[in-house]
Amino acid sequence: MVFLVIGGDAAGMSAASKAKRNDPDLDITVLEKTLDVSYSACGMPYNIADSSREIDDLVVRQANVFREKQGIHVLTGHCVESINPSNKTVAGISSQGKKFLFSYDKLLIATGGSPIIPDLPGFDLPGVLALKSLDDGRKIKAYIKSNPVKKVVIIGMGYIGLEMCEALRARSIKVDMVKPGSVFLPWMEEELSDVVKKEVETHEVTLYPGHKLQKIDAKGRWLQVICSDLILEADMVLVAIGIKPNSELASSAGLDLGLSHAIAVDRNLKTSDENIYAAGDCADAYHVVSEKKTWIPLALRANRAGWAVADNICGKAVELSGVAGTAVFKVFDLEVARTGLTMKEAEHFGFEPAKVTIKTRSRAHAHPGASVIHVHMIGDKKSRRLLGAQMVGKEGVAHRINSIAVALHGRMTVDEYYQTDLAYAPPFGPVWDPTLTAANQLLKKI
Repeated sequence: MVFLVIGGDAAGMSAASKAKRNDPDLDITVLEKTLDVSYSACGMPYNIADSSREIDDLVVRQANVFREKQGIHVLTGHCVESINPSNKTVAGISSQGKKFLFSYDKLLIATGGSPIIPDLPGFDLPGVLALKSLDDGRKIKAYIKSNPVKKVVIIGMGYIGLEMCEALRARSIKVDMVKPGSVFLPWMEEELSDVVKKEVETHEVTLYPGHKLQKIDAKGRWLQVICSDLILEADMVLVAIGIKPNSELASSAGLDLGLSHAIAVDRNLKTSDENIYAAGDCADAYHVVSEKKTWIPLALRANRAGWAVADNICGKAVELSGVAGTAVFKVFDLEVARTGLTMKEAEHFGFEPAKVTIKTRSRAHAHPGASVIHVHMIGDKKSRRLLGAQMVGKEGVAHRINSIAVALHGRMTVDEYYQTDLAYAPPFGPVWDPTLTAANQLLKKI
């Protein structure tokens, strides 16, 4: 059997490696349009923060290792341009300008996602950059190294924008952030969002929400981000307004698309064509709370989905239950985390949600080093089911959110979560863990 993979990052290389372990005789070819495979994309902001580090430190495994040690035929610089499901072939062109055609028995589309770039004048100017691929990281580091970058305007205030905000400030670069939306973090409970906003502003970052973008101009050595009522000048502009799934190949091949134009897959990661699978940032998923389709591009899902595809094509039926949307990111001294549904999402999916927000301590009473931790928790009044949570604090957030995520996967009620036996020691938390305190308060609401 010939297993062909389009895309050589998390989902693609996870699938290829696992399939080879499952069946060493399997004929596997990976077609990757860039020159990089298997790297830690999530580590790029932290790498960029350190001028002494090489961006290639983030490469987990070079392409030649897959070729020589695992017998996987990895072809970098090979851009797939079309898929023909009827003939079970893919066609494209290499970086040397040579056309290619490959046949397959089973195909995995793992084309990932791309930064959203507004269709406005000036977004193609030198110094206007985005961060998604390893090569994007190279370009940003090279630009800062070869140009006197003293000020950057970041367009967007999401995960990547905030992580890059910290990275640039670590290099003493002044940062302004601007976006059209008027709310700083629209998905986050306002009380928690205000804590994050204050942390960012404390580190001398100026926020400009609610300004509609018009264009970017080059004026002398400056780039100007021009809004309807505001002009911001910078040496470099970082576009960080989100990503979109790379689903054009699938769409052109007649495959079904779902939410956010991601490739629609079932719980086995199979597309609308029985011989074609999709995994990673290009594909959708089921949400474990709403049980509806969602598109949440996160690293763990990409790797897990790649493994599931490998098992399925090798005859071991594997279904993925779905995702809870669990995510965490660092903003200066704060840990910011979320899992499950927001109030707005819970209402949209037919729940009757109640919420509670508490402010407590990260460690036991009187234990030195304690800091404030904020917990926002949501439950359903009808079923009493736990629906989601958000947390912000200087410590103890990144791993606490995981207990809520496990509870969501287990479809636990707020009552059941409140009865869980969580670990306690004074250096790590109060006797009543902050999430248990929140659950207790939420029980009064539902």
